[in-house]
Amino acid sequence: MNILLLEDDLILSAELSKFLESNRFTTDRIYDGETFLRQIKSNSYDLYLLDINVPKINGLDVCQTIRSFDKNTPIIIISAYGDLSDKKDAFTRLADDYLVKPFQFEELLLRINSLLRRKVPSDTVDQDIIRVDDLIINKTEQKVFRAGNEIALTLKEFQLLTYLAEAQGRTVSKQQITENVWEHNFNTNTNTVEVYINFLRKKLDKDYKVKLIHTRSGFGYYLNPL
Repeated sequence: MNILLLEDDLILSAELSKFLESNRFTTDRIYDGETFLRQIKSNSYDLYLLDINVPKINGLDVCQTIRSFDKNTPIIIISAYGDLSDKKDAFTRLADDYLVKPFQFEELLLRINSLLRRKVPSDTVDQDIIRVDDLIINKTEQKVFRAGNEIALTLKEFQLLTYLAEAQGRTVSKQQITENVWEHNFNTNTNTVEVYINFLRKKLDKDYKVKLIHTRSGFGYYLNPL
């Protein structure tokens, strides 16, 4: 089981990691919210531990961002803030549990194991989530994120992007796109597909170093980080 820990207290972070690893958990340690959100785009975890008062993006905002595309991975807030209003805020953002510092590590372990026993199997959780590098497509909610940023797409743009992503790096032709995305055979000599590919490039690739949408001259288009 893999746990991602957001805790900027270096001593507590190290102690927690050592304790969890002694109980057969693999733990990655992150010290600010911005780096944490980048980390979860390229790695898979079974549970998140979030402190609230951390640099760049606080733990509550991190929790809310996670829940915008992942409703199932358990989240435990670990915080020195013990007021009911703080707990209410965390649960409003769909955290699964809240533990006030200082706490006994054994209690944390009990709560982790309890949540993991109730966790939906990963193959069920991820069946409507497509990940390509730092791109996440939530098919159920029709939402798209890149590097933690939500990208606003029209319905047809979303359908085109999903079709490219489900091809898993294979090149798809204009004819295949029109048949599967537009669901009819309009004249492939028109530039409708090219126009929508350009729309996606402007929204998904323009502001990012790694480009995802590529043209294979004479064959079609594919989605892959290059």
